[in-house]
Amino acid sequence: MEDEVLARISASPARRVMGVLSMGALGVILVYVGFARPPDSFAWQIVLIVFGVAALFLADRMRRATAEVLELTRTELRSTDGTVIARVEEIEHLDRGFFAFKPSNGFLMRLSTKKKARWEPGLWWCLGRRVGIGGVTPGSQSKAMAEIMAALMHQRSE
Repeated sequence: MEDEVLARISASPARRVMGVLSMGALGVILVYVGFARPPDSFAWQIVLIVFGVAALFLADRMRRATAEVLELTRTELRSTDGTVIARVEEIEHLDRGFFAFKPSNGFLMRLSTKKKARWEPGLWWCLGRRVGIGGVTPGSQSKAMAEIMAALMHQRSE
């Protein structure tokens, strides 16, 4: 019963494709300019190539990260790759506000304990006690998960 999945968030296929293609195109353009039309300074040529390769690397990271699905159970928020993002009892605050520093179409959680920094582009990130969920995900799935989390937090406080 505790392992029952209450809500899922998966990347929207169209947004996933647009995000990966945009980042990949940026990388290709930067590498192309670095080699085909290099600036006068060799240092700037190196900068263009390094940033281009980094963008290509991030495009691949986003492609792999957005293939996963986030699942909320009564006890934890986890990824289908087995990563436990947060336990429900660790969540102190949910921020879904318009002006919150949160991912697009997502929400922000503040935890009671610090976690190791991690970034899964387009899906979630963790920095200290803050965890952002969202990115290339549909807003309806994120909103539903945040509402269920709020209900779980309310049940816990009673």
